[in-house]
Amino acid sequence: MEQPTEPGQIVILNGAPRSGKSSIVAAIQETFDGPWMNLGVDVFVREVTPRRYRPGLGLRPGEEDHSLAPLVPTFYAAMYESIAAHSRAGLNVVVDVGHYDAKILADSARRLAGLPVLFVGVRCPIEVIMDRRNAGQAGREGQYATGLQGEPTPAPVLRWQRDVHHPGIYDLEVDTSLLSPEESAAVIRRRIAQGPPPSAFQRLATSLASSVKRPA
Repeated sequence: MEQPTEPGQIVILNGAPRSGKSSIVAAIQETFDGPWMNLGVDVFVREVTPRRYRPGLGLRPGEEDHSLAPLVPTFYAAMYESIAAHSRAGLNVVVDVGHYDAKILADSARRLAGLPVLFVGVRCPIEVIMDRRNAGQAGREGQYATGLQGEPTPAPVLRWQRDVHHPGIYDLEVDTSLLSPEESAAVIRRRIAQGPPPSAFQRLATSLASSVKRPA
């Protein structure tokens, strides 16, 4: 009789753009044992979503009236179902994401019910984020709002900083102004190895369930 496959570990990195999530993803893929599949927002926006439907999952807080907004819950649902499928197949998964909608976050948590999920808050002071935005990033020219005379911190950046860590229920938090990507990855590795068992996604699914009706 075939033995059931043990589900792969899932690590979800939640934070604002330019907080350092992608660099931590790369460090995890390079240093953790076994294959770690990158199934985050960056991958889905750049490689999966048709160009005319972008930014898709990358839609920013405060853009609820955007023509693509009605599709965002479906995009998230599909991404999380893919994450769940990879884990159930025995593959480890690392995810970069920026959750600012409580209903989508709760629905996402419910889709990973019963799977090992470590939910990590990736924090970074807004001053450091603006330094990174203003310095630019090779290959992503023009993709990030930068400071302007009279508006050193654009409103969309302030909204990200305000909304992305609500309600702030995490298993672990890292500050990328203090830790390098490799150091952040090492902290995550220790938490997975030493415990305690993660519970943030279970708590999120329960605490936010009253306001969420999962699509049929």
